Amino acid sequence: MKELRVGIIGYGFMGRTHSNAFRRVNNFFDLEYQPVLKAVCARDAGKAKRFAETWGYQSVETDWRKLIGRDDIDLIDIASPNNTHAEIAIAAAKAGKMILCEKPLALNGPEAEKMVAAVQKAKIPNMVWYNYRRVPAVTMAKQLIDEGRLGRIFHYRAKFLQDWTISADLPQGGTALWRLDAKVAGSGVTGDLLAHCIDTAMWLNGSIDTVTAMTETFIKERKHNLTGKMEKVTIDDASAFLARFSNGSLATFESTRYARGHKALYTLEINGEHASIAWDLHDLHRLQYFDHRDEGKLRGWRSIHVTDSDQPYMKNWWVPGLQIGYEHTFVHQVADFIQGLQDGQMASPTFKDGLATDYVTDAVLASAKSKQWVKVKKVK
Repeated sequence: MKELRVGIIGYGFMGRTHSNAFRRVNNFFDLEYQPVLKAVCARDAGKAKRFAETWGYQSVETDWRKLIGRDDIDLIDIASPNNTHAEIAIAAAKAGKMILCEKPLALNGPEAEKMVAAVQKAKIPNMVWYNYRRVPAVTMAKQLIDEGRLGRIFHYRAKFLQDWTISADLPQGGTALWRLDAKVAGSGVTGDLLAHCIDTAMWLNGSIDTVTAMTETFIKERKHNLTGKMEKVTIDDASAFLARFSNGSLATFESTRYARGHKALYTLEINGEHASIAWDLHDLHRLQYFDHRDEGKLRGWRSIHVTDSDQPYMKNWWVPGLQIGYEHTFVHQVADFIQGLQDGQMASPTFKDGLATDYVTDAVLASAKSKQWVKVKKVK
């Protein structure tokens, strides 16, 4: 078995999910490559050392440039805040390293364009961690759509709701709360939560042509963890937009961190001329399906329990009826990335796919500012 020597940058929540995926993928998938956890890189050496001990990394670095320069690293996994993605990825590409990068790909489209150009010039395998594509029920929805079972698509609707930033006492910035600082995050829920919805939507239903949006920042000032001062909040707390897909279908997207009672409510529904599909992250192993062509007296929504061996990914796990969870989507992504290496064809979403999503989020933010419809830039 060939070694795939991994150097990860970042030890937060996403660093844990990625590390777990690298460690578990060969336990369940028959692959020619085995990830080897060579090094973790972070500014805090003490915390990085503890992370390395927990997850089995062989060494620790505190300078990502040194990590990229190491000859014993094949793949750089970027699990650090959004404002670091571009500089690290471009340097890694120049060094000839494969790259996995957390989402969103960059702070904005122009920055993401430079990342795409870098990996294309270097001709290195690359991928963005949009993991919800790898939920077996969502992958099955893709299969049903591609088979034409829904027919012409009329409507797509998605929402992603949380409630963790409602308190006015919550500060912004720093290690734990950088998502509330636009200089680090790029945007609020648009680039954080809606980016997931947008990526999945375009994977399932094709490109988005135009959008019209509104955003809101409910708490205008928060104490900043790094300066200790009250500073203006520049991220969006809530975002909602209408969209028109290239195939003519209409869409609604909504996201907020101010929805009491919701920690991570991500749902989607697609309505076609023959059938409809619905999915809920809180019941992620089930796909709701309605087919108008069923016999009238039996026609109705059916709940498909996606755990059988002939359904996406499930033959690699347990016996039918026993479900899997959130962390498995990252294992699936690593498995698909490695399979792409073996086949000589990159698995999606690539950096170009990540750029397409960044173009949509840019258009959403521009529309909210101008209060007009905005055409989405297309990836060349």
